[in-house]
Amino acid sequence: MYLIFRNNQQYGPYSLETLRQYVESGKLLLHDKACDVNRINDIKTIKYYFKQNKVRVRIPHNGNLFAQIKDIGRDLIFPKDVLQRKTWSSDKRLLLLALVGLVPLVLLGLIGWVADSSFVMFYAVALYFSVVWGLFFYYFFKTSQVKLKTTMSIFFLSQLAVFVIFGEGLNFINPFYFLSDDSGYIERALFFVFAVGVTEEITKAIPLWLVLARSKEPLYPQTLVFYGLISGIAFGVYEGVEYQMGFNAQFDYASSFFLNIARLTSLPFIHAIWCGIAGYFSAFAMLYPKYRLSLYFLAIAIPAFLHGIYDTVSGSLVGLLLGVALAFVGVVLLMTYLRNSKNYQSKLRK
Repeated sequence: MYLIFRNNQQYGPYSLETLRQYVESGKLLLHDKACDVNRINDIKTIKYYFKQNKVRVRIPHNGNLFAQIKDIGRDLIFPKDVLQRKTWSSDKRLLLLALVGLVPLVLLGLIGWVADSSFVMFYAVALYFSVVWGLFFYYFFKTSQVKLKTTMSIFFLSQLAVFVIFGEGLNFINPFYFLSDDSGYIERALFFVFAVGVTEEITKAIPLWLVLARSKEPLYPQTLVFYGLISGIAFGVYEGVEYQMGFNAQFDYASSFFLNIARLTSLPFIHAIWCGIAGYFSAFAMLYPKYRLSLYFLAIAIPAFLHGIYDTVSGSLVGLLLGVALAFVGVVLLMTYLRNSKNYQSKLRK
């Protein structure tokens, strides 16, 4: 005799013959959970016990193909309201799924129209990957304070900051830019930490500081982390477009293709993590203004150090492995900060 388990309910006990009849009539399924009454903790399936006891089951068809389709009905196959606007416009998951899946198809159709404008195509693809990353970060880091308008503003402010600071050469105000990245290891590290790292992390943090200055309420650290991730993605994809049009184009097709993919995926992700750390400490600077000097310093110093050392070691296989390890350290740091945020708040309140 056998017990049957379905939806947390127990049925039976039944004999094998009764189980066979129930399966053939559709009342039970071959994959329903079952166990021998003498071995109640050994849960298997009905199919398992049929096979063990050599019980043959023949589940009859309910008519031929056309009869079955007729029974299923047109409404189940193609519902009447499938094309009605209210059916799809109110389903955010459906709209997001369509956005992620269909935008590349639209871009493919536009290639012939903008063939003479590589920047437009590269930037459009970069925006697509930004949306994908944004949805990913929203799923993991959203808070009740996160607003779409603010998110969009941060994204484009970050790119504007890149254009103004680097396009106009304002980055050379930083005296460490006069160092060289082709010299000894120490000078190379100083260049990447204090020139590249500090300048780029400040550039990404500017939109966050503007949001803090205009905020009408105290912002949670996780809110600023999310906005930091968005600013980092915006910086990363804009930088990626520049590399795709210049540096990456000098390599063979396979290498260029891989570098372009990296510039749209992992590298913007790393920029996002670093800026997420900046957002975390910037939020604490707002919440505990007595410590704002040190907290704003940490908001730039920690990501700039990780950024600079990552760039310093890049360029070889060993460097690649070290770079991946450093990037992983950044992820772990950010998640640890968020996990311990209540402890940090308690300490700063004292």
